[in-house]
Amino acid sequence: MDIVGAVQWFLGLGATVAIPIILFIVGLAFKIPASKAFRAALTIACGFVGINLVIGLLWGTMSDVAQAMVQRTGIELTVIDVGWPAAAAIAWGTIVGALTIPIDFIINIIMLALGLTKTMDIDFWNYWHFAFTGSLVTMATDSVPLGLIASAINAIIVFKLGDWTAEGVQEMLGIPGISLPHGFSAAYVPIGIPIKKLIDAIPPLRDVKADPEAIRERLGVLGEPMVIGFIIGILLAIAAGQDIAGILNTGVTLAGVMYLMPKVVAILMEGLVPISEAGKKILEEKYGGREMYIGLDSAIAIGHPTAIAAALILVPITIGLAFILPGNKFLPLADLAVLPFMVCMLVPIVKGNVVHTVIIGAIVLIPAMYIGTFLAPYVTQAAITAGFEAPEGATLISSICDGTNPLTFVLFLPFYLLFGKK
Repeated sequence: MDIVGAVQWFLGLGATVAIPIILFIVGLAFKIPASKAFRAALTIACGFVGINLVIGLLWGTMSDVAQAMVQRTGIELTVIDVGWPAAAAIAWGTIVGALTIPIDFIINIIMLALGLTKTMDIDFWNYWHFAFTGSLVTMATDSVPLGLIASAINAIIVFKLGDWTAEGVQEMLGIPGISLPHGFSAAYVPIGIPIKKLIDAIPPLRDVKADPEAIRERLGVLGEPMVIGFIIGILLAIAAGQDIAGILNTGVTLAGVMYLMPKVVAILMEGLVPISEAGKKILEEKYGGREMYIGLDSAIAIGHPTAIAAALILVPITIGLAFILPGNKFLPLADLAVLPFMVCMLVPIVKGNVVHTVIIGAIVLIPAMYIGTFLAPYVTQAAITAGFEAPEGATLISSICDGTNPLTFVLFLPFYLLFGKK
């Protein structure tokens, strides 16, 4: 087995297995006793299992609701949203994807050594976001080197975004020593900040108190996250035209998602604490107090009640925007369940305000539709190159994650304009 094959085999283990293995090795490097490092890594693995189960529950429920809502609206658009698993498969299936992990991790280590970042991004699975950008550039320019350059620039920006957002993320999650250098979630932070400033300049919007605590105080039991999930689920199911059994099942399922997600994230946090504390101690001894963050998947942030509630509210808004925006060809469908990932890193910016999160999310979704439409030919070409089979009847495919990603688009555009095939 060659190096590329070994990397692909390791990635094939999935984040649930691969990341705990990496963290176990990191724990040993941080001089944690093997038994303690093993327990921490296994606890983290259990946390990821729980998160994946809850996300799978959300994914299945929202896919059914979204498809029913789309059918009721009669939307007929030509770019089909095939979901992030397909986008990741596309990214890893190209030569750029095979080279992304070693190149971008070496860049990360060099940046750490030079003090250019505090984030050590061990979430290798999510390097696919970098590879996706590089793959699109390669499709547009017929140049693998340009694709690798685009991938590297994407990685550098995201490492810095991880640094920039680390303090707010740590406060939100209650975990010291981590950051979330996630290529999709972090991309919305630079956009969310100016929109939040605009919201703060409008008194009626600025004064809305809609964080989980304020909602609970105002509404009592109706403000509990699981009750909010139940109510939103009921409303979405009614909009989808489900029968009574479907309405009740959707409501209870989303109530369960709202209740369970923080619980399973807490399990993952339990495993992370000893590793992050050991890393902090090592760095204090070696570099005189210099900080280092362990870069993780933003999946640990979507458990916040604000992220889930805002994402569920954004589902019908997303479908509505696809229907009314002139010139849009992108049909959001399979990837509607990733909306919590889109908004989760906005939560510290808005101080947990659900209304402000929804407003920012709705605004960024407008250009997202056009980005999805514009990038679709290159996503489709990359899919063909990677051997991905598109759904029957689909001529153009994409995904909300990363096919509508503003950072992917901003990085893709100059390569396309300067070096694109004419």
